[in-house]
Amino acid sequence: MSYFKTFYKELGIRALDADEKDLEDISQMIIEVKEKNAKIIVVGNGGSAGIASHLAVDFTKAVEIRAVTFNDSSLITCFGNDYGYENWVEKAIEFYGKQDDLVILISSSGQSENIVLGAKQAVAMGLKVVTLSGFKEDNPLRCLGTKNLYTRSNVYNIVENIHQIWLTVVVDFIREATPYGKSLLKRG
Repeated sequence: MSYFKTFYKELGIRALDADEKDLEDISQMIIEVKEKNAKIIVVGNGGSAGIASHLAVDFTKAVEIRAVTFNDSSLITCFGNDYGYENWVEKAIEFYGKQDDLVILISSSGQSENIVLGAKQAVAMGLKVVTLSGFKEDNPLRCLGTKNLYTRSNVYNIVENIHQIWLTVVVDFIREATPYGKSLLKRG
């Protein structure tokens, strides 16, 4: 089998790592954010930051739920400089997180210290947290969320692509398969 077919086959297999019930539960958590007039905060590093940006736009545009990400270099360098890079996500959540917000944290390895500390801060504030991780099954991020999605792979591009697939399928599920989404489709 060619490299490409092997890669695509692995993507298909890994996409099934997420339990459908977990994806439905996350979808319901997102709808509750809208009902409570709260927001979604999506954060990641590197490629996961790109996924966070994509999803913040999709949540806002496709399902009309306010969503933000912390990809502004001024914010990252300010908080990193003042509080240490490992603490910048924690501090951003402290400053921007409000009651009823949902925090989605993405780390391919599940070991990014800034993302782990951000999860702990969100939990300490009583916010619901969704984590997405991969690599080691016992990574520290995987046990910190209200819901934790885990990709069984050690390959960055597999893990990152699966995280994006899961999050975008949640957007599509909300838009096309829930009563909330169906009401959006009727208006649009």
